[in-house]
Amino acid sequence: MMNLTGIAAAAKSVRTLSIDAIQKAKSGHPGLPLGCAELAAVLYGEILKHNPADSKWVDRDRFLLSAGHGSMLLYSILHLSGYKISIDDIKAFRQVGSKCPGHPEFGWTDGIENTSGPLGQGIALAVGEALAESILAAKYNTANHKIVDHYTYALVGEGCLEEGVSSEASSFAGHNKLGKLIVFYDQNKISIDGSTDITFTEDIGKRYEAYGWQVLKGDMYDVENIVKLVEEAKAEKNKPTLIMLKSIIGKFAPKQGTPAVHGEPLGDADVAETKKNLGLDPNEFFHVEPEAYKYFADKKNAFAEKEAEWKKTFDAWAKENPKLAEQWNASQIGVADGDSHANDPSYEVGKQVATRTASGDMINLMGEQYSYLVGGSADLKGSNKSGMKCDGGTYTPENRAGRSIEYGIREFGMASIALGMAAHGGIRPYVATYLVFSDYMRPSIRLASIMKMPVIYDLTHDSIFVGEDGPTHQPIEHLASLRAIPGLQVLRPGDAEETAAAWHIAMQAKDHPVLFALTRQNVPVYEKEDKNWRETIKKGAYIVSGTGNADVTVVATGSEVSMALEAKAKVTGKSVRVVSVLDKKLFESQSDDFQKSILGSGRVIVAEAGVRNGWEFYVSNKKDLFTIDRFGDSGPGKKVAEEFGFTADKLAELIMQ
Repeated sequence: MMNLTGIAAAAKSVRTLSIDAIQKAKSGHPGLPLGCAELAAVLYGEILKHNPADSKWVDRDRFLLSAGHGSMLLYSILHLSGYKISIDDIKAFRQVGSKCPGHPEFGWTDGIENTSGPLGQGIALAVGEALAESILAAKYNTANHKIVDHYTYALVGEGCLEEGVSSEASSFAGHNKLGKLIVFYDQNKISIDGSTDITFTEDIGKRYEAYGWQVLKGDMYDVENIVKLVEEAKAEKNKPTLIMLKSIIGKFAPKQGTPAVHGEPLGDADVAETKKNLGLDPNEFFHVEPEAYKYFADKKNAFAEKEAEWKKTFDAWAKENPKLAEQWNASQIGVADGDSHANDPSYEVGKQVATRTASGDMINLMGEQYSYLVGGSADLKGSNKSGMKCDGGTYTPENRAGRSIEYGIREFGMASIALGMAAHGGIRPYVATYLVFSDYMRPSIRLASIMKMPVIYDLTHDSIFVGEDGPTHQPIEHLASLRAIPGLQVLRPGDAEETAAAWHIAMQAKDHPVLFALTRQNVPVYEKEDKNWRETIKKGAYIVSGTGNADVTVVATGSEVSMALEAKAKVTGKSVRVVSVLDKKLFESQSDDFQKSILGSGRVIVAEAGVRNGWEFYVSNKKDLFTIDRFGDSGPGKKVAEEFGFTADKLAELIMQ
């Protein structure tokens, strides 16, 4: 039987902690914590399978706050239920260095499953979490033991469901019948500018039914019924569930039900009045009902016992399934679990190979070495060369063990779902599309960098050499803009061999996302004077040709490395060095001595098929920036390059000046 008194005490405490923390910070969003306190209390007290003493228990249920502005709801309930958040942490809400920042930050605060704030991405990450659970359950569970068996929950508001990424991800979840995904919808019908009727009058229930979801309805303040609705959601195995809960934003505040309580402190007078409405002393601050602490203290042993029981099951499973256990352990620490002696594909010097093709070769090699590598594309598997041919096949509701994901044309949703999979753990996800469509993915790429998640972005068709598809499909500013994202590792290999090296670098990354920029067109495999180049390239750049003193050093990336080599062959009277920069940011982080050893002491020219931004300090004269600073054109790739003057002949002329 539920302890309704304890739940009520926890809900009251969530409200008081939230409004006091927000008022003290003079910043924050009291509306959601006041409006959803009962849900938080019953969720953490009665519904979630979790152990606050071990927030990283791998078979815990996950709860993702998509409406991240309501962060004090989460901090308050995490504190009450026993996670590592103290009253002092809450009192420091929104202050520099606080464990309770303005929006939840993954990896910073105990018990936080996702960084949130940008609306809509939380539900998309939740889809990824549920997807990961289904893949791992199919891979590891046996007839005798279930070691992966948990649910993913999320809380969304109207703002989340207005954002397009929620539609992409929800459609994907319904199509793939992710029955262990349960989303609560805080239906308060208020946004910053007023009633949501101003802009948002669609029938959400019918919309989600059309996606293939089960839709249930209830009241945010009827905790017994919320538990019943969750049980009903769990009974539906083939559909994710949206539980629509009617609520009152800022409940108990004098201005409840209005936009005034959404995104700013209530004010001293209204805080006092809210406490009176709750039956509390308005002059007592950061009050916690004793019954709230007792409620969760009484559950402490039960929480721990659930994990202890799982550990016994896991140990028995591992003993019976040593090969699976080896793969499980490898996936948890991010190391290869396959044939460590598998060789990279071999490419003859002079052979013409698109780097997208070489990447496809590596995807399958990496898939053999890393059994937890999972990925797919936004309806471009053939064009990206990103299909995985390893065991498992394509993921479907009938084949949960599939490692190849069909995302459909949902670039933003795809990237966020992959981020959710990475956050879940046990899976290394990659996603693929054209480089130009990184524009659609950018918010999720940025979030992956903030969360320090090693998602791999396999992006092809990286320049004007795409050709006939024209300027809409020819990336110009994208490399510069992606390199500007802190923490994102951008790799643009020059040939097939460098592409193989790039994949090894990416698979060894543990705390940041990695992005490949790959060619559609064939480029030659070139001879490399630096015989230790596979090690040197791990510092971001190496000398391809011209290891001696040089009058001119051409710094190039991607397809422009072979262009530079071709230009060098046309130059007379000057010694030329060609440098391949796989990772511009990594190279620039090296010591001055290393950079000088690569760049030499002569004139430097930069060659890259994109805007000059970020390359300026490499040269002493802007004319030495052999770049493209206008949008592309439609026509065969070589003809477009000729029209732009972006050819080996023109580069040779520049070198000779």
